[in-house]
Amino acid sequence: MFARIYQPAQSAMQSGRGEQKWVLEFQGDKSRDIDPVTGTYRSSDTLRQLKLTFDTAEDAIAYAKAKKIPHRVIQRAAAKSIPRSYGDNFSFDRKHPWTH
Repeated sequence: MFARIYQPAQSAMQSGRGEQKWVLEFQGDKSRDIDPVTGTYRSSDTLRQLKLTFDTAEDAIAYAKAKKIPHRVIQRAAAKSIPRSYGDNFSFDRKHPWTH
């Protein structure tokens, strides 16, 4: 049983910069089989379905250490944003022309 600790990426519907929770997700030890009747994957490993959320990475690491779960922390890359104003869309010295 091995766990990943990470912050999930924001969905396309989220544009805010608020803090997101940290997730502790278990990696399955058992292989998944293909069900011959339906053709979907099946597994007897129920830990794959479990995702625990924490406010900080330190809380997630402390939980993993307390339960003696081997874990790995994955840091998310910082998003690069270019500050622009609405008026820049109509400036005469645009670097890229309109495409529509």
